[in-house]
Amino acid sequence: MILYFSGSGNSLAIARQLADKLGEQVLSLYDAVDADLQAETRIGLVYPTYWLDAPVAVKQLVAQLVLPKNAYTFIVITCGAQTNNAVWSVRKILEQKDIQLDYCHKIRVPDSSAIAFGRNPNDQAWKFDKYASRIDLIAKEILENRHRLHFSGFDPLGWILNTKKVSQKVYRLTLPAVNPEKCIGCGVCAKVCPQANISLVNDKAVMDDRCTLCLACVHFCAQQAVEVGGKTTIPERQYHHPHVNLKDMVRRG
Repeated sequence: MILYFSGSGNSLAIARQLADKLGEQVLSLYDAVDADLQAETRIGLVYPTYWLDAPVAVKQLVAQLVLPKNAYTFIVITCGAQTNNAVWSVRKILEQKDIQLDYCHKIRVPDSSAIAFGRNPNDQAWKFDKYASRIDLIAKEILENRHRLHFSGFDPLGWILNTKKVSQKVYRLTLPAVNPEKCIGCGVCAKVCPQANISLVNDKAVMDDRCTLCLACVHFCAQQAVEVGGKTTIPERQYHHPHVNLKDMVRRG
């Protein structure tokens, strides 16, 4: 079973590709919390790097999972460039459950957070072709039950950036907010938010305080009504994985 967390569809797409090559099924981490996984002989976790670490939601969800202790367990990170502490922090959570991480690797994909810094994630589509062979390599090594921990070391900068005191200030740089003048109350942002952090009040989207910075709301809003740092969201810079659509991203439950 491959468990995933995805905001732009990158991790979902990679999870699907790996599942096809490994003969596995995919399940969102949210659904996995209530799933019976004890019969699984292979458990994979696919998720992105946010702010030099695993997304807060991923760490919270993995902590809630009831996982088989004897399964071959692996992590694949999707990232713009570096993994930093994305493997390390989740590996520590697994160890607290007496679960050994057997394998980890990364796949570079377009950086959906680039939009927050005025860049276009769609300009990074070249990564798909460049790293396609790595997916084959990862699948091959997992099928061979290899024990290799790539990119799993501790990163001091990632740790500092994600301490509560620092993160409260830094996260504001990419914290999405609804522009009420542009919002038409269609509810798309609420549907794609994995954290159920958005609701409609008087036909306008309103955000709560559970944002995990996946930016799905920013990228899927057809009105460009969700903005980061008060900057205008440019349609040409909105991004989602080309093989993942809105229906794929709608939150279940």
